[in-house]
Amino acid sequence: MKVKIGYRTLKTAVGTGVAITIAQLLSLDNYVSAGILTILCIKPTTKRSFRSSWERFLACLLGIVFSAVFFEGIGYTPFSISLLLLLFIPAVVAIKATEGVITSSVIILHIYNFNTVSWDIVWNEVAIIVIGIGVALIFNLYMPSLEKDLLLIRKQIEEKFSIILEEYAVYLREGESHWDGKEIIEVGDLLQNAKNLALKDIENHMLRDDDKYYVYFKMREKQFAILERVLPIISSLDQTYIHGKKMAEFMEKLSRSVKPQNTANVFLHELEEMREEFRNSPLPADRDEFETRSALLYFLNEIEQYLLLKRYFKPGAFSKS
Repeated sequence: MKVKIGYRTLKTAVGTGVAITIAQLLSLDNYVSAGILTILCIKPTTKRSFRSSWERFLACLLGIVFSAVFFEGIGYTPFSISLLLLLFIPAVVAIKATEGVITSSVIILHIYNFNTVSWDIVWNEVAIIVIGIGVALIFNLYMPSLEKDLLLIRKQIEEKFSIILEEYAVYLREGESHWDGKEIIEVGDLLQNAKNLALKDIENHMLRDDDKYYVYFKMREKQFAILERVLPIISSLDQTYIHGKKMAEFMEKLSRSVKPQNTANVFLHELEEMREEFRNSPLPADRDEFETRSALLYFLNEIEQYLLLKRYFKPGAFSKS
């Protein structure tokens, strides 16, 4: 069986060794704890790593203060540890540093084991904290680019959209289709994966909020909801109705224009012309024609909403994609 070592695993392994080596070279007591801190602070994204590191640093400093007060004031006994943790954990939660509860508890137990609080011990613990967290932050500054993956999944979604729109056009023209609808299920899964990947990409940018992909995928998600909504309407339309044929031609053109660049205004103008045609058409001759026309008008309105979502999207970030 082929075993793949991921970049995060590699960073964790190397970073842990580096942190322990530095702490050991400085002759720090409990130097292995620096490696533990590094393991805990290397996260899947840069922002999460910084948040985790800050919370652990804050909690550890607070743990040193609590240790000095409780152990020196009450004594180095199991009772004092229990009382300390009883008050310390709520304090950590209050300052929103919950990720640091475990690591700060280790620091507290270090001081308990020393059986005294001195500046040398405080320096020892602070040095372990700084080394462990610092190494993790340095190693986590590098994150592989997700641009290629995001571009690929964007194209996959656009291809599925094109197929769905093309199949809708076939049904509007012929009244039947051999399409199994699998693209509907696939797009739903792709959109969820795409949003998760886009959020991860945002979390990897410390100095800028580059959310172009996330905004794009959210727009496509709203459009997809419309495509799902109109599916039952299409299946109920009478394919012999002349406006249905025109709508089929329109959907065919739309299927060939699924891309990041904004062409919505062109299609909205054409859609408005079709709506005007509907208004000027003779009144329905019978109930069936009335129901067909009503369904088609509803379909037209939904497609208009589909296009409006695209019109409000700013495609500049994808202009060269």
